[in-house]
Order: sequence, then structure tokens, then C-alpha cells
Amino acid sequence: MRRRLFAVAAAVLATTVSVIPAANADLKQSAVVSANPSDTTPHVLDGTVRAVAVVGGKVVVGGNFEKVREAGKAKPDIARHNIFSFDLKTGKVDATFAPKLNGTVYALEPGPADTIYTAGSFGSVNGVDLGALAQLKVASGTAVTTFKPRVGGGLVFTMIRRNAHIYIGGRFTKVATKPRTILARVDATTGNVDDNFNLNVSTPRQGDLKIFKLAVNPQDTRLLINGTFTMVSGQRRYQIAMIDTTAKPAALTTWSTERYATPCNPNSFDTYMRGMDFSPDGSYFVVVTTGGPGGTTQLCDSAARWETNATGSRLQPTWVNWTGGDTLLAVSVTGAAVYVGGHQRWQNNPYGSDSAGAGAVERPGIAALSPTDGKALPWNPTRSRGHGVEALVATSAGLWVGSDTDQLGHEFHGRVGFFPLP
Repeated sequence: MRRRLFAVAAAVLATTVSVIPAANADLKQSAVVSANPSDTTPHVLDGTVRAVAVVGGKVVVGGNFEKVREAGKAKPDIARHNIFSFDLKTGKVDATFAPKLNGTVYALEPGPADTIYTAGSFGSVNGVDLGALAQLKVASGTAVTTFKPRVGGGLVFTMIRRNAHIYIGGRFTKVATKPRTILARVDATTGNVDDNFNLNVSTPRQGDLKIFKLAVNPQDTRLLINGTFTMVSGQRRYQIAMIDTTAKPAALTTWSTERYATPCNPNSFDTYMRGMDFSPDGSYFVVVTTGGPGGTTQLCDSAARWETNATGSRLQPTWVNWTGGDTLLAVSVTGAAVYVGGHQRWQNNPYGSDSAGAGAVERPGIAALSPTDGKALPWNPTRSRGHGVEALVATSAGLWVGSDTDQLGHEFHGRVGFFPLP
């Protein structure tokens, strides 16, 4: 029976790859993905996969690693430094895409004409100083020389592309020779910094000033930022803020909450904010966090749904699902489910404190929640927990998972795996 399930999953993957677009917006799915991962996905043998993107018939994987291997018996190890690509249909690792990036890849976004935008802690590509954001040709691994953002003074943690715009956040001080502190919007063709986008994000709660994650609605009208900041444009916004991207210049909205202002226990994180994602229609978004057990008055170690069009201060979430003390790192909202990943042991666990409280359900390392009420859905493939899932990427064919461990759906899948739609 298990062998038959493998064959079904592989068939679904093979028959759908030809229609997967190089999308740069959230994709709606009509069903929950299979709990049985595809068998053709290659393995990353060390480090951590932090980003996955589909570009035409290729999958690009980024992070910090040195060795990969194709699926199957007696396959040789292949040297790849922090980034590689493979064929979506067969899983064969591309021989011609082997760029040398001298740092971690934190974010990937599909580009036009079979290119990929790459962001992270690197400063050079193939020995050429390009800064922490570059556009690469998937066929050759060479840089697109007309794209020149020249992000300097630090690194890029997070990136979202929406048509002609690329939003970046992290810990940097300049873009294309212009001063930009931790947040910027650049032209997707030239890399030129956008003069209509220059918000003052300031006053870290502790540690360095940084933006950790971005989320942009599919309409490119609202941008979410999270990180260590407590002020945006001179107004209190504690670790999270929403920006109107259509205003000229872009402006802070009235959306505001104090639910992320309470310290977690222990208060050892410069920011306990982690992944964020909008729904496919942009009407709501989900935020996941780390932080340690803190009870139901805090949003530590939780997934929370928020409504995009809500206005005013001290807003409250529509629902919250607590893990009971375990970190959630990544989230993907598909309409059919809210997928969350981290190193959690349980979901539905508001009364647990590093333990299973009343009503808790086991969901090791990965889970699917109901978009309506936030309760855990029956889907429970399991994964070895490790540090946790760093990447959850929904496509029209299924869900990609990137992490630091090698057990997914009770099978060996080295740090990257794919759950196809049924």
C-alpha cells in the first residue's frame, strides 16, 4: 500500500509540473496536501534549507549547506555552496547552476525569463561584489548584470517580489548608494531604490535594529513588517506594523496591536516574531512566533490570525493556536489550510507549558490549521523536529518544506521535501 502511495504522489507531481507558474503571489489551493512526500526530491546533506522557489520547470533551494544528493540508491554527493537547482519533474540536480555565494541564502523569489532573485548574508556572487541581493540566471548561475541594487552595510533576512517591486528587510544601511536602514523597495528590473518608499523604522526593544520577516498581500497594497523595532514613522508599533504601499510616499496604516508587546518567558529573544503570510485573497494574515511558554495572555509560541482591513489600536486576533512552549518559525496560508512549521510537539495547546495540556494534539514539527477557527486539522505527516522548518512554500501543485532535519512523513528527506496535492 505504501509503495502505491509513493507512485500516486510521483504521478501527481509529474502531471502538474508543466502548469506551475513562476508566481510571485500567494497561491490558493482547493484541498489539504497529501501527507506522503514525493520520492523524487533530492536531499541536502548538511546545514539548513532556508528558502525554496519554483521557476518554470526548476526548483531553486537556498540556505547554508555544502553537499546535496539526488534521490535513489547509490547516488554520489554533489558539492553545492548555499544554493542549487533541480528539475521539478525528475529531481535531477542541475549541473550548470552552481553559483558561488560567500554567505547564507535567506530568501528566494522567482524572477522573469527564468531568473531567480537571491538575498542573504553574502556580498559576492562568483567572486564579484554585488551586495546582499542579486538576480541570477537559472540556466547558467551567472548574475543578471543590469540588476544593481548594491545592498550594503549588512544582510537581507527577508524578501518579497510583487510584479515590478521587490521589498527587502534585514539589517543593512544602504541600497544603490542611497541610505536605507533595514527596509527598502527596489525596482525588479534595475534594482534602483524607490524614492516613494522610505519609512523610519526605529527603537529596538533589545539588541540590534532589524526587520526579520516581510509579508505583502497579493494586490501589493499592504506590507507587513516584523522585527526588533518598536516605532515606525514616529508612532508606537511593537514588533509588527502594516504599511500602505499605494500611498506616495508609502505610509504607516492605523492597524496596530499591543499583543506582541508583552515579553515572553524567558525574554532572551531580540524579537520573538517569526513567519507571516497573507491569505490568497489578502483578507487576513497569520503570524507565528517563538518565545517560550507564556500562557494565553501572551502570543508566544503561537499562530494567530489577523484581519487585514481592521483599523485602530489594540487590535485583537481572530483566533490563536498555541503550541504550549515550542517555536513556530514558518507559515503558509493557502485558503484550504494554514500550514505551520517549527519544532513544535503539539498544537491546540493553550494550557501546556512544555507539556501537553488539556485538548492538545500531537503535531511534531509541522501542522495544518483550520483558516476559520485555527484548530489543528487531521493532517499529521510528522517530521524530525531539530531547530525547525525555515521555509513553507505553497505552489499550484503542493507544498515545499525546507528545514534542518532529514525525516519527513516517516521517510528520509534531507532538509527539503514536497507534499503534492491529492
